Amino acid sequence: MAVEEEGLRVFQSVRIKIGEAKNLPTYPGPNKMRDCYCTVNLDQEEVFRTKIVEKSLCPFYGEDFYCEIPRSFRHLSFYIFDRDVFRRDSIIGKVAIQKEDLQKYHNRDTWFQLQHVDADSEVQGKVHLELRLSEVITDTGVICHKLATRVLECKGLPIVNGQCDPYATVTLAGPYRSEAKKTKVKKKTNNPQFDEVFYFEVTRPCSYNKKSHFDIEDADEVDKMEIRVDLWNASNLKFGDEFLGELRLPLKFLRQSSSYEAWYFLQPRDNGNKSLKPDDLGSLRLNVVYTEDHVFSSDYYSPLRDLLLKSADVEPVSASAAHVLGEVCREKQEAAIPLVRLFLHYGKIVPFISAIANAEVKRTQDPNTIFRGNSLTSKCIDETMKLAGMHYLQVTLKPIIDEICQLHKPCEIDPVKLKDGENLENNRENLRQYVDRIFTVITKSGVSCPTVMCDIFFSLRESAAKRFQGDPDVRYTAVSSFIFLRFFAPAILSPNLFHLTPHHPDPQTSRTLTLISKTIQTLGSLSKSKSASFKESYMATFYDYFNEQKYADAVKNFLDLISSSGRRDHKSIEQPILLKEGFMIKRAQGRKRFGMKNFKKRWFRLTNHEFTYQKSKGDHPLCSIPIENILAVEKLEEESFKMKNMFQVIQPERVLYIQANNCVEAKDWIDILTKVSQCNKKRLTVYHPSAYLNGHWLCCKATADNTPGCTPCTGGLPANIQLDIDGDRETERIYSLFNLYMPKLEKMQEACGSKSVYDGPEQEEYSTFIIDDPKETYKTLKHIIEGVGTLEQEHAQYKRDKFKKTKYGSQEHPIGDKSFQSYIRQQSEISAHSI
Repeated sequence: MAVEEEGLRVFQSVRIKIGEAKNLPTYPGPNKMRDCYCTVNLDQEEVFRTKIVEKSLCPFYGEDFYCEIPRSFRHLSFYIFDRDVFRRDSIIGKVAIQKEDLQKYHNRDTWFQLQHVDADSEVQGKVHLELRLSEVITDTGVICHKLATRVLECKGLPIVNGQCDPYATVTLAGPYRSEAKKTKVKKKTNNPQFDEVFYFEVTRPCSYNKKSHFDIEDADEVDKMEIRVDLWNASNLKFGDEFLGELRLPLKFLRQSSSYEAWYFLQPRDNGNKSLKPDDLGSLRLNVVYTEDHVFSSDYYSPLRDLLLKSADVEPVSASAAHVLGEVCREKQEAAIPLVRLFLHYGKIVPFISAIANAEVKRTQDPNTIFRGNSLTSKCIDETMKLAGMHYLQVTLKPIIDEICQLHKPCEIDPVKLKDGENLENNRENLRQYVDRIFTVITKSGVSCPTVMCDIFFSLRESAAKRFQGDPDVRYTAVSSFIFLRFFAPAILSPNLFHLTPHHPDPQTSRTLTLISKTIQTLGSLSKSKSASFKESYMATFYDYFNEQKYADAVKNFLDLISSSGRRDHKSIEQPILLKEGFMIKRAQGRKRFGMKNFKKRWFRLTNHEFTYQKSKGDHPLCSIPIENILAVEKLEEESFKMKNMFQVIQPERVLYIQANNCVEAKDWIDILTKVSQCNKKRLTVYHPSAYLNGHWLCCKATADNTPGCTPCTGGLPANIQLDIDGDRETERIYSLFNLYMPKLEKMQEACGSKSVYDGPEQEEYSTFIIDDPKETYKTLKHIIEGVGTLEQEHAQYKRDKFKKTKYGSQEHPIGDKSFQSYIRQQSEISAHSI
């Protein structure tokens, strides 16, 4: 979801690896251990939660989380909780990274000290104030100075324990006085509209004097005064109201202007509680990759995009723009992700991968090492399989992976690691059955393999067979090195990374999956001496079960099927594909004539056939909505039910109102429901952004419940649920990479010149680059540098224009916005430098 600015879209995303915590404080009980989990929060809003690691003070999580960020935020925070079965889970500590500091830790494993958490430091949101200082002449002719403080509204206050009933207190405080006033409580909203004015007498009445607004004594007193605005959540709990944030403004700044109106970020309250040292609470290892893409309209990217898309046709392919990107990036993965998405979007992924794979095969000397390195080819095929093959994995592996995770059958076959009471033969039999079942579902899944993967495998097979004509097995190993070694085996080993399970499995299940993955990988490799490929003797012994020709034949038949040139028709999988599931809260739809339309928690399930909900996971559906009956899926305005993160699924006869757990979940559900229903013939073009309540639509006030919508529907999403890709955004990412590695591009230009002039031994500093044709490569590099330079100028001009138009203290950039203050400093330095 992009934030629209003038002529530009801004995308935010974050990829997080939550590693482990260490040295957490001991539990004040006999066993001293804790059951801990970690949450990821945008400000105060939780968007992800890890599994619970039991009985540990150094819990290992090993979980990855990625999300598109659909709103502005100030802090990315991580909280470590200790589970308590009898009371509310307690917070051990937190890591809070300011948005403007995220680049400091970009893609680096970093240990962060856990910080103490108290209610006074947990603050988010902003407040809109107007202050006016004026002289008032009384009936007796004397003058006093009054301050009018108008509290207009707040935005984005935190929701505390599921509710937010905010009010504000306004206090005029000085060395010898303190006077406080309070607004009304606004129920069930974290965006309250107060619009209340409070008057304070600032100075003592004195005889009217035109020389100055204040006499000397009063001026000194005013300089020491401040106005303080505190936000509170009205709570019914016995502990009292919860603090939401404060703002302190000294009155002396009103000397220059008697009236001042602005937005301010709320700040934490300093309560002087500094007793705990940071290292008392332990630390947390994180790897955070935050990306912010500023995307122009499509025509800005035409030169660079066209240069990239013709890469497959460039001879040699090493002289193409896409290959050059792989050469200059620090890691091939960096280049592969945007390249694959761009080529998939424009339907050119197969010729591109075929070209770079063919070039790599020509450089390979030993058929046993084919596609075994971390080359651009390998990384591009990995990324293509992840994108195009995700649903294939769901259909093939998810049912049996779920069973393994739920049943916890003992499968340890290392005699040294056997637990008391376990039987080695029983464990071997359990493991053998699992391997047999997974091997069977994989080798019988050929008809479900996505067409784009089959076309790539066909190309790999042909290139390998042509290069190594004396090796009859190379046509199989070229394909198995991807489908088994880099697709099925990793998915079995780490199912959470492939969305087969929500979390990293527990240690016992993880060990079972490791043993299965090793065996499946070896079965698929078709190596001559399979037992010898295991370092562990117990694995070699176990593998004897599978030393039969039928397993090798099954693998070859499967590889033949998925890499055959005749499989170029688009398949439709009849079996329903599970796209998303989880608990949400829904409002009764009014299917019964009588009955309350209340809110209930339900388990929702979306496949490519229907959208259903039931009381709990696994129950019979209470309601099923066929995909063809979904006419639109849109956000619902918060004011409808005073509830955040709501959306609506519009059907022919009624509307289903649903509340997601957080803003990220709401965006994910809206996106996937929209994509899966995009091709419905009766999709609406207009909708009502608010609910129909008390006999009228809240948005347009129309009284008939069948009145056509008053707002255009969100449109333009592609119907392909697998590959929702924004080509301009991917080109922007590639531009950013070229810009980042500009010194390497220039070094590569030097290498081309050196190779063209000197035909002798290659200079060491240039030996890292693959340059087959120096002249063609130089020409491509020249076009890349020109295209990047043009885009860089456009970005710089946009920043200058934005800087001129932006007002500090506006709703978009409230006072206290450190990232904007940093931006102002940068722009001032740039302006001074240019002058």
